[in-house]
Amino acid sequence: MRLRSAFLAALGAALLIATTPASASAATGQFRYDYVTEEGYDATGFLNSPPSGRCIDLPGAGEDNPQPGHSPKNRTDAWATVFTDTNCEGDFFTLRPHTGGASERLKVRSVVFN
Repeated sequence: MRLRSAFLAALGAALLIATTPASASAATGQFRYDYVTEEGYDATGFLNSPPSGRCIDLPGAGEDNPQPGHSPKNRTDAWATVFTDTNCEGDFFTLRPHTGGASERLKVRSVVFN
């Protein structure tokens, strides 16, 4: 009877661990980029503490805007890989954590944090 109780307790603990959601990890800090709005105005976009491991299409610089974003600044504590196309496709460039920024020549439409 003791063996059965121990087995059921262990099984219950394993099920509890398996069903507990993992905490979402996120980069801490801010990722910034510049872009020109569809109306022709200069603007700055930013992502505050963005999620890690998930592709993010940059608001204002996505498929709806004919001009991509530029001059990304990774002020988070995670590595950021920026892409020239949406959905993290196309050419890419990796920015170290806490970098001041890249050149205006670096065009971006999406990013993923590692």
